[in-house]
Amino acid sequence: MIQKFNIFLLIAATVALASVYILKFSIEHTAGEKRALEAHIGEQEAELSLLKADWAVLNQPGHIAPIVIRHQDALQLAQVSPRQFGAFTDLPMRPAQPDAGAMNDLFEMLEAGVDPIGAILEEIQ
Repeated sequence: MIQKFNIFLLIAATVALASVYILKFSIEHTAGEKRALEAHIGEQEAELSLLKADWAVLNQPGHIAPIVIRHQDALQLAQVSPRQFGAFTDLPMRPAQPDAGAMNDLFEMLEAGVDPIGAILEEIQ
């Protein structure tokens, strides 16, 4: 009886040992993949930093101006005038006082459960 139990324990210990080694190598493989991915991410971040620096240089007005002058006929660009955007006088002024009657009607409709926007859309249709 004890001899069979010892054989069982020996087999169980061997299986446990094998599974621990398999687990160890699996974890080492996963850690290696993680290190490789981190290195790849570092390379891509360095490349992105370089591309951002190149983009900053290429977008400088001193770099773009000669290209625009050289291709002025094809691009037909003109300088932007501040008047193209409008003036402050074109902006509507705020109303002096809100329409209290309209606001009261709106709140009454909301309390009654009526959808004011839905009512407007139904009138339009």
